[in-house]
Amino acid sequence: MGSRGWGLALVCCLLLAFACGPALSLVPRVQQEQPEQEGTTEPPPPLDHADRAEEKHDKYGPSQGEQLPASQCFRCCDPATPVYQAAPVPQINITILKGEKGDRGDRGLQGKYGKTGSAGARGHIGPKGQKGSMGAPGDRCKNHYAAFSVGRKKPLHSNDYYQTVVFDTEFVNLYSHFNMFTGKFYCYVPGIYFFSLNVHTWNQKETYLHVMKNGEEVVILYAQVSDRSIMQSQSLMLELREQDEVWVRLFRGERENAIFSDEFDTYITFSGYLVKHAAEP
Repeated sequence: MGSRGWGLALVCCLLLAFACGPALSLVPRVQQEQPEQEGTTEPPPPLDHADRAEEKHDKYGPSQGEQLPASQCFRCCDPATPVYQAAPVPQINITILKGEKGDRGDRGLQGKYGKTGSAGARGHIGPKGQKGSMGAPGDRCKNHYAAFSVGRKKPLHSNDYYQTVVFDTEFVNLYSHFNMFTGKFYCYVPGIYFFSLNVHTWNQKETYLHVMKNGEEVVILYAQVSDRSIMQSQSLMLELREQDEVWVRLFRGERENAIFSDEFDTYITFSGYLVKHAAEP
């Protein structure tokens, strides 16, 4: 072989070295050193082409967060083959799937009452408030009044029955508590009253009258038979309740008695007024 033949052979060797160099560099050092350490250990059985391609696809990819050096290569039969972590399951944010507010449910049963706690300490005295406005006027009925004064201008003689002395002249009759038709005073304001009775006697006749309260004789006004007529009076205080009645009664005809008066002057008078209301202290 000449010099030209040796030159072509040298060029072919260089090209083959450049082509096989990268493939030889991918063989791991562990694999190169393993036969020397294991000695007579038998090599693992060969795998099928389909299994080798499947494992190659699952195991040779870089794991999450880890990147293998570009110069290393692993086979499925090599020990300490890196295991790749599974991809995390996607999480759903349930706050964006919140539905509409539902209707209010029925009220539950009332629970048991708790134990009564101890009384707390008294708080501090608050500041003094402002002065209030003036109130409305009070009820005028709180000022209690009752009074009457009546007279009679006609004489009156006794009869077979008792006669109520009816008066025909009205001097004072506050709130019409004295009834001029019946001759009676009706108590609408309970309390203590003062009453006064004045009459003119008839000569040669008796004068016999009673001041009555609810059908009972309270006091008497009496004058004996005399040759001349005189003025006679009687007064008293009574404690009355509401709807009590007070009047003057002429005694019946067992005895001839009478009271004198005329159309020109008033000789017979009957008066009364409230001294103290029952509600007053």
